[in-house]
Amino acid sequence: MAAILSRELLLPGHRPGAVCPLSRGSPTQPLVSTTIEHAHQGILMHVNASIFKAYDIRGVVGKTIDETFAEHLGRAFGTEALKLGERAVAIGRDGRISGPSLSAALIKGLRASGIDVIELGAVTTPMLYYVAATRGDIGCRSGIQVTGSHNPKDYNGFKMVLAGKAIYGDDIQGLRARIETEDYASGQGGHTQLDVLAEYTARIVGDIQLARPLKIVVDSGNGIPGASAPGILRALGCEVTELYSEVDGDFPNHHPDPSKPENLVDLIAAVAAGGADLGLAFDGDGDRLGVVTRQGNNIFPDRQLVLFARDVLSRVPGGRIIFDVKCSQRLALAIREAGGVPEMYKTGHSLIKARLKETGAPLAGEMSGHIFFSERWYGFDDATYTAGRLLEILSRSADPSAVLDALPTSFSTPELNISCAEGEHHALVEKLRQTATFEGALEVITIDGLRAEFADGFGLVRASNTTPVLVLRFEGHTPEALARIQAQFMAQVLAVKPDAHVGAGH
Repeated sequence: MAAILSRELLLPGHRPGAVCPLSRGSPTQPLVSTTIEHAHQGILMHVNASIFKAYDIRGVVGKTIDETFAEHLGRAFGTEALKLGERAVAIGRDGRISGPSLSAALIKGLRASGIDVIELGAVTTPMLYYVAATRGDIGCRSGIQVTGSHNPKDYNGFKMVLAGKAIYGDDIQGLRARIETEDYASGQGGHTQLDVLAEYTARIVGDIQLARPLKIVVDSGNGIPGASAPGILRALGCEVTELYSEVDGDFPNHHPDPSKPENLVDLIAAVAAGGADLGLAFDGDGDRLGVVTRQGNNIFPDRQLVLFARDVLSRVPGGRIIFDVKCSQRLALAIREAGGVPEMYKTGHSLIKARLKETGAPLAGEMSGHIFFSERWYGFDDATYTAGRLLEILSRSADPSAVLDALPTSFSTPELNISCAEGEHHALVEKLRQTATFEGALEVITIDGLRAEFADGFGLVRASNTTPVLVLRFEGHTPEALARIQAQFMAQVLAVKPDAHVGAGH
């Protein structure tokens, strides 16, 4: 495979460190030194900037990501881990076809930096997080999962945790700067393999206690959760009917993304046909969960959070529950009614995870389906563990689907997108902050875009952190309220972008 990396002569007077967004310093230890020395006498290493996303690194295999890039990423990440006192880095991969070769190249680069590697093989992303959360005694609080998550099958990428913290934003750009200057430590790290499934299973089974067995259908979408989640749920005492558990990177049945209703059609049919209590669907790398009832209703993550918040707050009275700006207005009310303190925060699983750790909150989640328990768990997003917590609650009821269907709800749109030119979406949000007015709004929240709260619903417009689009979502207590709020928001958007065209979210 042709290398994605390229080299360019360094122009006289150009400082390689100047490209690093952390060179001005940050509250935490910067990833890249302000005094980077060139490893190749004035030759810069360049990468495709588009693969460095807000929360991870990902791209199209063979076009923007390949084994050469993976090796350089390993050398850069290993250097950072060593700086923070780490002695080892755990490596896992999902079921994508390109996973083994990218993982091997990544391991080669890590070992060349001088750090030891603990190879987990094909595992879910949460299993990688579990190792990073439980192996601090041997100097391994870091890990990289080679995963394309829910992206199309020709994609792959890297989710990273460094010294116990998910890295995102400027830290990811810092890795890019280190790769471009090839400012790497050198050494020869060791290599061991670890099969963590039995330990991970025992940890979940030891924590989750079902009041009675449940009959469930599990759709893994041919993603990597199919190799572990059904067995763990059986070990909890469930009767499990499996759909598409065979791990297949071609995803021959449907894409492993439970946030899309079209991917739940087979699950809904199987639940109805088998008389199951409910259905569970996993995404491609196992950190997001979809839930459907016997009646065929999709229980979106913000409604799941209502159930989890009530349960957690029964043991942690007065606890803070964190959720992102896309979540239902009903969620904050439910948290208060259960005796908790609701906190709305920015969208982004890495941002929510960091906020959870910063505040010590027992529970957090976001509309995309990432749910984080620090009460009884480690604070990372894990769909298998989340499924266990859900089943634990529902097993106390004679009709689990009725419990789910009774959760508070409103009339709402799915996530909507407006495509923009690169960088335009951020400028538009800033302009809306200065000019937009929302008649009847009780409050306008600006922590992430603009969210206007009304007595009977909310509207949201924000700039995506991963693609050049405006993200919109609307909710009303009645269909009329929903239509009114959406019309008011769209009028404000069209005032700053007359050519705006609304499409379904991705």
